[in-house]
Amino acid sequence: MSALARLLAENGIAVRGSDGAEGAFTRSARRAGIPVSIGDEEEITEDTVVYTGAIPPEHRQLAAARRAGKRLIPRAELLGLVAKGFPHVVSVAGCHGKTTTTCMLAHIFRAGGRAFTAHIGGEDHALGNYFASGTSYFLTEACEFQRSFLSLRSEVALVLNCDRDHTDCYRSREELMEAYTTFAAQSRYAVVNADDRYARTIGHALSFGVHAGEIRAEDIRSDRERYRFTVTEGGVPLVRVRLKAVGRVHVFNALAAFAAARLEGFSAEEIKRGLEAFSGVRRRFESVGRLCGAPVVCDYAHHPREIAATLSTAQAICEGRVHLVFQPHTYTRTRDFMREFAAVLHRAESPILYATYAAREPYSFDGSAVMLASKIPDAVYVQSPQQLYARLSGRVRRGDMILVLGAGDIYDIVRGLVGGET
Repeated sequence: MSALARLLAENGIAVRGSDGAEGAFTRSARRAGIPVSIGDEEEITEDTVVYTGAIPPEHRQLAAARRAGKRLIPRAELLGLVAKGFPHVVSVAGCHGKTTTTCMLAHIFRAGGRAFTAHIGGEDHALGNYFASGTSYFLTEACEFQRSFLSLRSEVALVLNCDRDHTDCYRSREELMEAYTTFAAQSRYAVVNADDRYARTIGHALSFGVHAGEIRAEDIRSDRERYRFTVTEGGVPLVRVRLKAVGRVHVFNALAAFAAARLEGFSAEEIKRGLEAFSGVRRRFESVGRLCGAPVVCDYAHHPREIAATLSTAQAICEGRVHLVFQPHTYTRTRDFMREFAAVLHRAESPILYATYAAREPYSFDGSAVMLASKIPDAVYVQSPQQLYARLSGRVRRGDMILVLGAGDIYDIVRGLVGGET
């Protein structure tokens, strides 16, 4: 929301924000001159209210605005309206990798000297969550939650993967695939992951992958999980790319960005420069300091597949033991993927589970971190920063790493503990 707010403000529209808690995005909005109130006590005086899917219908401010007859616009609808103002739109969809791939595209467009505006769900280390150098192209994440991405009509639509995630929105795999297929069909060109057995069934102009697709990575090498590879197009080698970001998953993200950029007319060398300028995203395997004498790495991973990839990366580069801290995100996701979460978390020795981040949902024991911990023989449940610190302080040894995973407030909690030690 803060990126959209900045975009509107820069185009002369008066914007004011409201959030439940202070954070990086509220602070960045204020730095851009946008007032933000914390809590729901302040009345909304504006005629138009934009709200996210995380806001329940009974939220005090939203309910008051509805009673007052104000114009209510879902965030997805606003994003679609904003996108219509750009002649070229590139949208990035998928259960995983949207933020990183959108950031990679922004660096490619910057390296190629294109006039573009980037709307990013996370914070690129160099560009933040909003970057504008012109209005020819609009780069944006396209979220499948509540079918939000169907508000977009894109020139290029990227489908990174089609894993199930939001089971509160999609009752079946068929419903999910119908939404992705519609999203792609609304574009001029679709780009899909040929290594994903579901994504590759979607009609497309170009595909990418390590094992299949027109755009591929070959001769893949790594140095402590930083990857380099040769990009081929139709079997013809084009360029050798060396990524700065840690983790094999970035090979796929880079190939996706490469394919989309080719459809927009970029040369292989321009794409290479952009990909190699990308250094990472906040909360994506981000080093945030030391705690109990060990380096702390935070990642946004909150889906079983994401956890598996991030844990594998950490174990590959850690000389000692990886102390995994995971905060489940929403009760429905935890409940519906309980078996998958338990299986992947069991790969870590004595994982620590922090109290579930509820987001928009009421409490449910069946989807709680307590229930999840009961499914893992050596897991430990904690529910306060003090308990988390006490658990870590007696176990961390030289050469170990603390890996913190989750999309909720665990990031700020752990950063607070790190800051308290310095």
